[in-house]
Amino acid sequence: MKKSVAVRVKTVWFRKSGAKRTPEEGATVVAATLWKLADKAIDNLSRADYEIGTAERGYRVLAELLAFGFHFCDRRAHVLVADAERAAFVQALGRRLAEVLQENLRAAVDDPARDWSGEFIGFLNRRSAEYAEFEFAGDAPGFPALRCLGAQIREQMAERDQPWVLDQIMDVEMPELLGTLKKAVDGVLARGGR
Repeated sequence: MKKSVAVRVKTVWFRKSGAKRTPEEGATVVAATLWKLADKAIDNLSRADYEIGTAERGYRVLAELLAFGFHFCDRRAHVLVADAERAAFVQALGRRLAEVLQENLRAAVDDPARDWSGEFIGFLNRRSAEYAEFEFAGDAPGFPALRCLGAQIREQMAERDQPWVLDQIMDVEMPELLGTLKKAVDGVLARGGR
């Protein structure tokens, strides 16, 4: 298990003249942050000698990280804002993540007619339903939730990496990713709580 390399992301935003940021604007910022963090986690796995190998495997692992991060953002939004704003934020976040994934996959895979965005939204909904069954204590997902994520990623990895990747995800990658993501979500949504 190797320590990950830190990634710098902006986690504090200032509003001009007290203007209120829309949930959609906040979702765009958080989506960019989550994408950057998930991409860096994959880079960290590669640097730690885990075999990412193919673009397909890389995008599958990326999708798992994005889905977990998306669910984490939904849980943070539940704590920070009213239900209507949370719904708008979460829907916009899912749409933006799907758009970015589609843009990247269209550039990497020669299948322009495929609806990557729609497939990813369906995937987000399935994973969110699964993660909803797990407890998140305070600001952090519990061990079972992280283990579930690690198991999903383990299934995508080469056989030689499967015994070890779970620990790397749970103990190294996710604490850093979720800590930074929490700061980003809180910075975008925090306005004195519900």
